[in-house]
Amino acid sequence: MTARQHYTLSISATILLLLTSACTKQPQPADQKGSAAQVHANLAQLMRGILFPNSNVVFAAQSKNPAEIKPADDPTTSTDALTTTYGGWTAVENSGLALAEAANLLTIPGRQCSNGRPVPLQNPDWAGLVQGLRDAGTTAYKAAQAKNQDKILEAADAITTACANCHDKYRDKPGGDSQRCM
Repeated sequence: MTARQHYTLSISATILLLLTSACTKQPQPADQKGSAAQVHANLAQLMRGILFPNSNVVFAAQSKNPAEIKPADDPTTSTDALTTTYGGWTAVENSGLALAEAANLLTIPGRQCSNGRPVPLQNPDWAGLVQGLRDAGTTAYKAAQAKNQDKILEAADAITTACANCHDKYRDKPGGDSQRCM
């Protein structure tokens, strides 16, 4: 290959590379458009899918020491969080973290209650109720880290209180489901 052919080939490759990069959509950093949190579940679905099952893991740890719970015959397919591959105290830790993280999901604009009403994000008490759940989840996580059932009793009480505070205000309403989130 002559020097001229090599030069022409290099120029052609450079032009092709520039055209390809100019015509190809470049990945955007996570902080740009499209990275906003999206709502996929209504409030009842969120409660049933995340908050209720993870609270129950903490509640179960009140009466059974998670360290003494034997894994399922096939822990990879167990539907009981305490008997899975990540069972025992790890399951209780993970459930505490799931509750704390789920509090963030309660603050995403656009979420609706099961009756179609918007979650009351604008109400002055909502942020405090959400923080109560976040704190209760963190308390459960720390109790599980300590592997201390007395602290789990306190954590379960904190979860019960956080849930009751919100339910008393927004869920358990005269008139039933149609009055929720008001």
